[in-house]
Amino acid sequence: MNSIVPDSSLTARSIAENVQSGEWSALEVLEGYLSQITQHESEINAFTTVLEEEARATARETDKDIAAGKTLGPLAGVPVALKDNLCTNGIRTTAGSRILENWKPPYDATVVQKLSAAGATIIGKTNMDEFAMGSSNENSYYGAVRNPWNKERVPGGSSGGSAAAVAAKLCSAATGTDTGGSIRQPSAFCGVTGLKPTY
Repeated sequence: MNSIVPDSSLTARSIAENVQSGEWSALEVLEGYLSQITQHESEINAFTTVLEEEARATARETDKDIAAGKTLGPLAGVPVALKDNLCTNGIRTTAGSRILENWKPPYDATVVQKLSAAGATIIGKTNMDEFAMGSSNENSYYGAVRNPWNKERVPGGSSGGSAAAVAAKLCSAATGTDTGGSIRQPSAFCGVTGLKPTY
């Protein structure tokens, strides 16, 4: 099986279009991003949890559904990371804190439900300032996140792991949360697009 090499031309939209057309398999796309994680995660520290097997199971299911001619959601086959303050049913959610190191929520957050319904492949949970209180992503129990453009610089926070993961092509897209700049600032520091939606 081949894998797709993530580059700057690979957008969530282009992935979804190519997967749904059968040009690429969801598993090929996923393996390309997992390969990037294997090569670069140790120097960036963008993730608290990488969901290799769960993501592979989702990608295989997507490929089966496409082969069966089923209509899929707009994010089918797109590897997406989740900021680690969003609850994931049965998957640890740490909020960057030692206190929640082994906590596994009994439900999915609404955004997680919606991403799954849209067909996204959840690739992992991203590192963050503890309890989203910070703007440099240096104060996580799981270690500081480094800016992929310059490892001596911070990626911003509190969604620094998400911004760094997208910038380093460890995932196609990622969620963040923003109270006082926690999406906008790391997006600017890491040179990616960030959106704080209205209520």
